[in-house]
Amino acid sequence: KNACLFREDIRDIELIRDLSAMQLMGDILPERAGSLLSINSIREDLEISHRAASNYLNILESFYYCFRVYPYTSKTYRSLKKEPKLYLWDWSEVDKEAARFENCVGSHLIKLSHFLQDYEGYQANVHFLRSIEKKEVDFLVTINNRPWFAVEVKLTDTNVSRNLLYFKNKINIPFLYQVVKPSGVDSFTNGVRVVSADRFLAGLI
Repeated sequence: KNACLFREDIRDIELIRDLSAMQLMGDILPERAGSLLSINSIREDLEISHRAASNYLNILESFYYCFRVYPYTSKTYRSLKKEPKLYLWDWSEVDKEAARFENCVGSHLIKLSHFLQDYEGYQANVHFLRSIEKKEVDFLVTINNRPWFAVEVKLTDTNVSRNLLYFKNKINIPFLYQVVKPSGVDSFTNGVRVVSADRFLAGLI
């Protein structure tokens, strides 16, 4: 599938001097899903210029191979880092189960934000949260840059994440979810809904 994307789709539309380097980038991106994206690190691994790495990444994003989620900032809150996190549209390419599950949930949240923008006219976006103390929450969905709901993704852990509670108080998030993979989970603890992914995702659109 990837080979077809690089050989046919991108080659036919974009003028790429080194298609093999771009394909190598596509090969290493799945292992970085869910992590902070360092273009400089990718540049060093592929031995290409920063400009080329950034350009290749933009092209891959425009062809819906990957997408970036940026840290949330507002007038009253600044994130520790500015780097985005990377995810793939086809999360099945991600080998690590925890990263693949997080990627899956993130993809659905992005689709929700696109739906709200395109059909409802809302200025919806998906971010992640990271504090100076390095507390982190996987996703924050905003409307007009105001927090709507936050989502922490765990494979099986139903113990409520302290980071969710920290950010609820820090930036006043109305709704909190902790999404887990096993079916049949749905409970409220300290204002956090701990819920199975199948139930959570079915309620998005």
